[in-house]
Amino acid sequence: MLQTKLTETQRAIDLEERFGAHNYHPLPIVIEKGKGINVWDIEGKKYYDFLSAYSAVNQGHCHPKIIEALVEQAQRLTLISRAFHNNLLGEYELFICKYFGYDKVLPMNTGVEGGETALKLARRWGYEVKGIPENKAKIIFVKGNFWGRTLAAVSSSTDPSSFGGFGPFMPGFEVIEYNNLTALFNACKDPHVCGFMFEPIQGEAGVIVPDKGYLEGIRKICTEKNVLMIADEIQTGLGRTGKMLCCDYENVKPDILILGKALSGGVLPISAVLANDEIMLTIKPGEHGSTYGGNPLACAVAMAALKVLKAENLAENAMNMGSIFRARMKKIEVPFIKEIRGRGLFNAIEIDPEKSKFSGYEICLKLMENGLLAKQTHEHTIRFAPPLTINRREMDFACDIIEETLMDCV
Repeated sequence: MLQTKLTETQRAIDLEERFGAHNYHPLPIVIEKGKGINVWDIEGKKYYDFLSAYSAVNQGHCHPKIIEALVEQAQRLTLISRAFHNNLLGEYELFICKYFGYDKVLPMNTGVEGGETALKLARRWGYEVKGIPENKAKIIFVKGNFWGRTLAAVSSSTDPSSFGGFGPFMPGFEVIEYNNLTALFNACKDPHVCGFMFEPIQGEAGVIVPDKGYLEGIRKICTEKNVLMIADEIQTGLGRTGKMLCCDYENVKPDILILGKALSGGVLPISAVLANDEIMLTIKPGEHGSTYGGNPLACAVAMAALKVLKAENLAENAMNMGSIFRARMKKIEVPFIKEIRGRGLFNAIEIDPEKSKFSGYEICLKLMENGLLAKQTHEHTIRFAPPLTINRREMDFACDIIEETLMDCV
């Protein structure tokens, strides 16, 4: 029986290798079930999920309230397109606008579509409201940013694995240092700048937390220079960092807010771009859209997912459990830990390659063998981001696994 199951695992991996594009390098594990903070592989082994589908399952795998909303709506109506009204879109738009305090929402599907939508809004606002000459609008990004793999997204990237071999690139983009308010101030002196897009904490770059006052400084500069503050909270939002939005740490409100991932609790692709009327109403009928954006199934699921976040106090739990996690990690005495950083349940351990015999990927393989799933980024940084539903007992047990694994790597 064991041999049969092992063969099934290898068969699943071989099928992906044979018939799928080679654009990912996953750990050699095949997941077939998930519940709460745990997943099970095809052999029946249980794991702690400390990646959460890159923060898409903040509410835990297959949350019953979200699945209930999904099944109930799927039996009634899934898609009608925006050629017609549907009975849930207006209710969802009202719900999410009040939830985050904006006039309007533009619903999309994937996170990168949300980013593209925000950039189009910023450019249109720049021309119609700020008065930038046609085709002269500029948008500022930061080094280390990651918001997807479209041509616009890779045009703003500083990672050769993202942009290499995909040019020519989108004009009108400028990249400055992250966590550098002087650089932002100087860039925004250009009257053609219409927006500044950033992550409050950089995820793919390795959970890079900016200095205190950075977000507040962005808000001040953008207001002074009449530049739109565009916050990519696709990973950092929806409770992940211990606040509903990471921008809440410094009580700043972006002009454009981009949400995705956990907006559906990991059930299906849902993203949203929120802004006030001055920005949102610059786009008229036929100028932007999506066949699936705002579909009734997505509306039902997103409302359920957002309700779960508040009903179960998941941001507060992320704050508490994250503090416990970092405190435990800082007690681990191994020479190759260079830095432990993060907020809430968005954390990372950076490995010093000069002091470690193992790469980040190899350490993740050892964690997997011991029953915990995490993923490295940029070779030597391991992200740890479990579902926000994790409790103290589960956190302690997971930390034991991480500690034992790291100690074995000395």
